[in-house]
Amino acid sequence: MMKHALLFAAALTAAAPAAAAPSWRDYKGVSNSSFVEPGGDRSLQLSIDLDAPPEAVFTLFATSEGFASWAVPVAKVDLRVGGSIEASYNPKAPIGDPDNIINRIEAYIPARLLVIRNVQTPSSLPNRELFGKTVTMIDFAPLPGGRTRLTLTNAGYGKGEGFDALYRHFEWGNAYTLDRLRQRIATGKPLR
Repeated sequence: MMKHALLFAAALTAAAPAAAAPSWRDYKGVSNSSFVEPGGDRSLQLSIDLDAPPEAVFTLFATSEGFASWAVPVAKVDLRVGGSIEASYNPKAPIGDPDNIINRIEAYIPARLLVIRNVQTPSSLPNRELFGKTVTMIDFAPLPGGRTRLTLTNAGYGKGEGFDALYRHFEWGNAYTLDRLRQRIATGKPLR
């Protein structure tokens, strides 16, 4: 059974079935415009167009209720610079659990941009010490007709097998997460 993906960019963990390696291409509507940064590090960049205005999409990231309605069963969002998004895929995990995912909010512009950095991952994430060296920028760009192009850029993947493994993991995991968000918006109902 496949677990939910770890976003952020967060920053969300997944276990794939042994039969086939999952791919970002498995998710209709997800575009991959990843690139190499001027210093040689890699940025993982995925986007999806959503049938909701930027304000509504931003709320699904920036509030505890919104985030828990599509991403994870346990979420606490403290929206402020220096605040955090704490989450767990374990519905019984309390806030403060040492195996929860915590992303520090580095910066934000309501309904336009959210910048986060992972400061805690589940102990099961391989190479987790490297993931905190990346930063995730989530851009909420308005499209005609009250729609949003959400672009998730996870920057700072260095060289070496540890970073390569994380990059592959989050390339699929972030696409999975964007698809979950698309489903939440399409149904208008929380995903459980």
